[in-house]
Amino acid sequence: MIDRSEQSLAKLLGLVLLVVLVAGTVQLTIGVTAAVLQPDTPWLSSKINAVLGDLLTLLIAVEVLQNVTSYLRRHVVQIELVLLTAMTAVARKVIVLPPGAENKPELLGGLGIAVLALAAAFWLVRSVNIRQPPARTGPAIRSPEQDP
Repeated sequence: MIDRSEQSLAKLLGLVLLVVLVAGTVQLTIGVTAAVLQPDTPWLSSKINAVLGDLLTLLIAVEVLQNVTSYLRRHVVQIELVLLTAMTAVARKVIVLPPGAENKPELLGGLGIAVLALAAAFWLVRSVNIRQPPARTGPAIRSPEQDP
């Protein structure tokens, strides 16, 4: 019952995320199209940062949807994919830093440490997976010897 509930919840979350992705893509497309049709749009200002931020947000949402889809198909959480999603999120934060962020050394240092920690974790997981692939590739099977 717990497995079925978990699967149903994951499917619902995937569906909600898909709706959000479609709505966000439509909204971004309309916004960029409207900006392109206006010849006086200042693309080399905060406008391009906003568009890049929105694009990367949609990319992160696609990666989260891949995480959910992977879980539904294989019944395992792919740590590499989770780490890549986290790295994309930190990269998005770095790319869309507002003007004046260079005056906040704690923020820049924290983002640098986050990038290094995520990269090290990804390298570690990747190197372990290359040496020995994950053992669990499917759902757990109940043993007939287990107590009811």
